[in-house]
Amino acid sequence: MNTFTHINQNGEANMVDVSAKQDTVREARAEAFVTMNPETLQMIISGNHHKGDVFATARIAGIQAAKRTWELIPLCHPLLLSKVEVQLEALPEKNQVRIESLCKLSGKTGVEMEALTAASVAALTIYDMCKAVQKDMVIEQVRLLSKSGGKSGDFVAKP
Repeated sequence: MNTFTHINQNGEANMVDVSAKQDTVREARAEAFVTMNPETLQMIISGNHHKGDVFATARIAGIQAAKRTWELIPLCHPLLLSKVEVQLEALPEKNQVRIESLCKLSGKTGVEMEALTAASVAALTIYDMCKAVQKDMVIEQVRLLSKSGGKSGDFVAKP
């Protein structure tokens, strides 16, 4: 059985020592969805939102969030990310926006939290920009899609 890596023998939270680990190429993908009314989604798609381009703003917010994950999540290491992508897709048939993030680096620790943070903050940014129009939007299904690299090996989420 796996154990929590951030808890020491005394049950105290500590940052994991990764100094002896070898650098490997690591990549993680995450996704999130924002469900909203058709009218709100159409406003985003048409570019008629009074605050500007919702997708562009959410994309930049997600990228910035990935770079600052270590400041938001206790015990996360500051990482030298080599790539961060945030893709946004309108799904009119579901009244949703789908967000997918990708984080990559060559380093000693994984980028799962960075990918999850990017997707989450992009979703929060969509909510923030659209809350004047609709307050009951739902941010949901934030999850890790895949990760590769490192000692624990690869992971791919079930569809």
